Amino acid sequence: MAELNLKGNRRVLTGVVVSDKADKTIVVRCETLVKHSLYKKYIRRHTKFMAHDPSNECGIGDKVQIVEFRPLSRRKRWHLDKILEKAV
Repeated sequence: MAELNLKGNRRVLTGVVVSDKADKTIVVRCETLVKHSLYKKYIRRHTKFMAHDPSNECGIGDKVQIVEFRPLSRRKRWHLDKILEKAV
């Protein structure tokens, strides 16, 4: 699940790595629960973020924490903060 915390003025998200094919880049899938306005049922929504992984240490399935960062490329605006749990 995506957790939204504030680290100074930077947003911090938690998610799972779904791709690590690009050099020094990971794709993190963050899930959040949203309540449907009419039916009041909770729905899972997800968003994929590209994050900078300077040492290429993440693998697919790792649970990571990413922090908002300056733009590094067209789609990369997040930076790997720490690996919370390695995939088996």
